[in-house]
Amino acid sequence: MVGPIIEEVGQEYEGKAVVGKVDVDANQQFAAKYGVRNIPTVLVFKDGEVVNRQVGVSPKKVYTDAIDAAL
Repeated sequence: MVGPIIEEVGQEYEGKAVVGKVDVDANQQFAAKYGVRNIPTVLVFKDGEVVNRQVGVSPKKVYTDAIDAAL
């Protein structure tokens, strides 16, 4: 459900931010490392550190605002 939103955000922020998705079933080490317990969970990183975490489906503006705050 959030996948198409993330893809759209990725296109909009191309060249400004790296936006991607991780299959936590196939990459459980990442889920464990970042404490992902619910799907979807969207993490925003800055300088390698998590600066924002959004659990559950949210409107696109929530994600873009989080990225803007980190830029």
